[in-house]
Amino acid sequence: MKAALLSLTLALICPQAHSVNWLPFGPYGGDARRIAEDPHDRAHLYLGTANGWIYESHNGGVEWKRLARIDNRDDLVLDSIVVDAVNPRRLIIGAWVLSSPDGGLYVSDDGGVTWKSQVDMAGQSIRALAAAPSDPKILVAGTLKGVYRSNDDGVHWQLISPEGSVELHEVESIAIDPKDPAIIYAGTWHLPWKTTNAGEHWANIKQGVIDDSDVFSIIVDPEQSNVVYASACSGIYKSENAGEKFDKIQGIPSTARRTRVLTQDPQQLNVVYAGTTEGLFRTSDSGKTWIRTTGPELIVNDVHVDPRDSSHVMLATDRAGVLNSNDGGFTFYPSNSGFSARQITAFVVNPRQPANLFVGVVNDKAWGGVFQSENGGLTWTQQSAGLDGQDVYSLEQASDGTLLAGTGHGIYRLTGGVWTRVEHASETPSVPEVAAKRTVARRRTSGRAPAMRAKAKVSDFDGMVFGFARAGDAVYAATSEGVLKSVTAGTSWDVLGSLDQTEWRFVGAQMSTVFVTALHSASLSKDGGQRWSAVVLPGALTQVSAVAVDGEHGLWVGGREGLFRSVDGGATWINFGNVNVRDVNSLFYDEASQCVLVTASNKNTIAFSVHVPDGAVRYWNTGWVLRMVRPVGDHLVGATLFDGVVIQPRMVNSAELSGH
Repeated sequence: MKAALLSLTLALICPQAHSVNWLPFGPYGGDARRIAEDPHDRAHLYLGTANGWIYESHNGGVEWKRLARIDNRDDLVLDSIVVDAVNPRRLIIGAWVLSSPDGGLYVSDDGGVTWKSQVDMAGQSIRALAAAPSDPKILVAGTLKGVYRSNDDGVHWQLISPEGSVELHEVESIAIDPKDPAIIYAGTWHLPWKTTNAGEHWANIKQGVIDDSDVFSIIVDPEQSNVVYASACSGIYKSENAGEKFDKIQGIPSTARRTRVLTQDPQQLNVVYAGTTEGLFRTSDSGKTWIRTTGPELIVNDVHVDPRDSSHVMLATDRAGVLNSNDGGFTFYPSNSGFSARQITAFVVNPRQPANLFVGVVNDKAWGGVFQSENGGLTWTQQSAGLDGQDVYSLEQASDGTLLAGTGHGIYRLTGGVWTRVEHASETPSVPEVAAKRTVARRRTSGRAPAMRAKAKVSDFDGMVFGFARAGDAVYAATSEGVLKSVTAGTSWDVLGSLDQTEWRFVGAQMSTVFVTALHSASLSKDGGQRWSAVVLPGALTQVSAVAVDGEHGLWVGGREGLFRSVDGGATWINFGNVNVRDVNSLFYDEASQCVLVTASNKNTIAFSVHVPDGAVRYWNTGWVLRMVRPVGDHLVGATLFDGVVIQPRMVNSAELSGH
């Protein structure tokens, strides 16, 4: 019934589905970086992310929709958004790339639908961007190279800080005087600077600031421009003489020194918010006293105060996405409908109830873990009680329906809505070891061999679980401490012996055939893990990134060089050229359709299906770079690299190839 409802829903959403890419449906939340408003429509907001997407909302952040991916890249951090005060259709975004000097300045003249790179700033790491309040055509940008200024609404740019300066570079924050656009403040990774003549001369305004402070944010009081606030890794500072001298504000814990953003309430200027790496702080007396209004686990990247109603405060955060407050920032609730920036690493479908899905995510701590959908992926709820913020790298469902999660620190079982950790794993001797011990026992009893079992060593298991595979009642786990097997729905595990190394990254299983690989080696068992033999991987394959075992006991491996199959237990391999793909990142054998599903990374948006009996290939251009794909009823559901789950519209027609 739920699968039928999903089909109907998608059909209603996509009457022209044959021309529509797969549709995103969450789980909602993730890293949000910047909130900007349309000055002509205060309910119209833009949201910058850490993966190149810009979102928009037309109802004050209640609901979001994807607007565009800047430069078709997933590595751009969008920390700076300026909406033209005269022409709201014109937007300018500053972008940078983590662990790289790359980035750029991008301009849209159609409300953010299409974007073009600004030539003068191409490749620049843009860390800050501001428009002059008194003249919106004047823009100032802070980059790793220095301070740049535009006098024509971002069409042309000029470096206004000393070229090649050994001090005035790596500019993290910019503020412009509300009345005089020639007065500019620049916060660098090593103290703040100021110019009063549009960059002809710069002064280091460091009096009162602890040496070598990274200055993350600077704001100037819109009515009293001599009042300047600055946040740094060493704390929050305030100046009442336009930066000639700063005083360190007390009341912010020393552990929350990374204050990423300062925001002043435009209606109550004595109210200032400090978004830190340990929550949100608020002062109502211009910085004399502060209180923390959120938990210390929250990382705040931006604070937006509604100029129409200062009780409406929004936060852009790491992991928790967008948070909303209607009481002046004292309490918050999630406001992420339509916004998804989750990094999904695991996926499992309940075979008894195909519309019941689970996904595992990483890097989201208390806001991540496992999410469940009971309607084929249309809506999601977090199901992470007991995981304690663990990253989830693998998921599997035991034959009795119990859900298992593989984390960076062991295996968890979901029972009664709460995850519990499996504390021990037993080291099971190999078949030859057991046989040797039984021979000794027979000799000691004059040929009479009592029933006995080799003694297992029990140890705490705290290893990383890279992947699961299930065959009947048996579940296998590839871990950093060996290959584990459970026939008790995950309540107890045996560490399988006879393997020539400890860490195994990938596992596939069908009936009694178990295939495990590390990055550069592989082993095969044909008796459920009792005996193992080494397998030589394809010579053309430099590193394994995915494996599967099909219903005919064929072995599949994928990697940067493509897709390979063996039908003789790994003795020989064939490059499966019918699937013209490189950078394979996922393989999954679907028993119901007898198909191997294939996805790849490196900007590939094609998902493949290989019908094992005849080698026929189908493919879909999903419009997304996928981490994996799974069947859900008569649909496919994909997990993206950074954008959550996407669902195949029911009316999409795939192309077909023939071959073996």
